[in-house]
Amino acid sequence: MSLDLVDIGANLTHDSFADDRDAVMARALQAGVRRLVVTGADLASSRQAAALAAAHPRLWSTAGVHPHHAQSFEASQRGELLDLLCLKSVVAVGECGLDYFRNLSPPPAQRAAFIAQLEIAAQIRKPVFLHQRDAHGDFAAILNDFDGRLQGVAHCFTGGELELEAYLELGLYIGITGWACDERRGVELRGVVPRIPADRLLIETDAPYLLPRDMTPLPKSRRNEPAYLPHIAATVAHLRGETVEAVASMTTRNAVALFALAPTSS
Repeated sequence: MSLDLVDIGANLTHDSFADDRDAVMARALQAGVRRLVVTGADLASSRQAAALAAAHPRLWSTAGVHPHHAQSFEASQRGELLDLLCLKSVVAVGECGLDYFRNLSPPPAQRAAFIAQLEIAAQIRKPVFLHQRDAHGDFAAILNDFDGRLQGVAHCFTGGELELEAYLELGLYIGITGWACDERRGVELRGVVPRIPADRLLIETDAPYLLPRDMTPLPKSRRNEPAYLPHIAATVAHLRGETVEAVASMTTRNAVALFALAPTSS
């Protein structure tokens, strides 16, 4: 079976990939992951992600400030972020949003950084790569203020019917990770995966995080990587009662549409 998949979110600048990043990318391609978006989480990792994407024709990247780092995002850094986002290989603003689960940055700082990045996205007309954990009310309210001015994806969606309907109403795409492969934590998510419209579904690994729990055998390193995206696609296909080929086709089409990804050679 030959697949053509897009991993819309992988943290390839993570230290765990420092020693074998090229091999990781080669395994991904061999597994059918033909295009990949590298996630930026702060200005430093966004610069690294942009450099990585610029050096590899099958890679693109995002540039932004994760809510964990929101406290360190200053108005003076807006220009640097804009410069990164003007690069051809940088296709989305983020990872940005709200995370009240850990509150590594105070909620007011998170909201300020989130709004600032949404303003940038609306200004430059690039999509947003969104993070939300235990902050649905504020997250949806802020996005609603930008209704009609933004496109984006609810990255690593783990919610249920309420969140899904809200994000679809906002016009967002829905990114599904290996969370759907966890019969314990992913029960609610697994129940709504079939309800995601075909033209709003995306898949991602969030590597090196969220290794699919039901993989056999599990890698000794317990590190997730883009080569495992077909496993997630197969789980999504099972939950939706569709073929893996159908899920690959629709999610790749959606990724290309959202991020304006260029075609790749075979």
